[in-house]
Amino acid sequence: MCAIHQPNLFPRLSTLAKLYAADRWIVLDDVQFARRDYQHRARLAAVDEPARWQWLTLPTHLPQGRSTLISQARLVDPQRSRRTVQLLVRQYYGRSPHRRAVFNVLDAVLDTLDTSDRVADLARTSTIALLTVLGWSGDVRDSSEIPTRPGRSERLADLAAATGSTHYLCGTGGLRYLDADPFDAHGIPVLPFHMPVDDLLWQWARRVSSLWALSAIGPDELANQVAAQREAHLRNGLRARAQWFR
Repeated sequence: MCAIHQPNLFPRLSTLAKLYAADRWIVLDDVQFARRDYQHRARLAAVDEPARWQWLTLPTHLPQGRSTLISQARLVDPQRSRRTVQLLVRQYYGRSPHRRAVFNVLDAVLDTLDTSDRVADLARTSTIALLTVLGWSGDVRDSSEIPTRPGRSERLADLAAATGSTHYLCGTGGLRYLDADPFDAHGIPVLPFHMPVDDLLWQWARRVSSLWALSAIGPDELANQVAAQREAHLRNGLRARAQWFR
């Protein structure tokens, strides 16, 4: 299974769980940067009170104005951004009993800020570091390296096919606009990704950075939670594949 998603800074659990459930993350870095999205910002929530949160936002320069692609966006001041990230993440999660896992993610991001001013690099690193802490062993590809057709659904279907993916895992937001016909043409079933809604962890999954979940319940329990979602979607994938070939 592949998931195709823009690089997000310290992504929300809803995004992280979808990527964890996939075998391959195709980083959608050649689409337009959106200031109201999550490429350069994240909501940091207090460990014991997720309703108390604030934005971590990194000032970003768009060389091509509103038409700037995510891969082209640059941090205005990487060293200032480095100080901001370090200060706020430590402020929110430095007292968590699971802070070592959080700091492993933080260190990877700080190392990237020492060598790159590309927003895509920073967001990509933060996501991969979180997946790694949870034991994910999939592979990562950048969409900008793969030729595709220009249509929205056609592009996604071509990305899945070009990487040898047999299923496309799609979030509920993407399902609202997705045309399944290009995927059908490649013989790739589209699998909806759904999350539980019956406990506090998943109730906040779409609202705040997954750093909160990591700090609140720790890497082992969080890995168990997202692994359970992966297993459920793997079963759905096998059923969908069998039905498609009938």
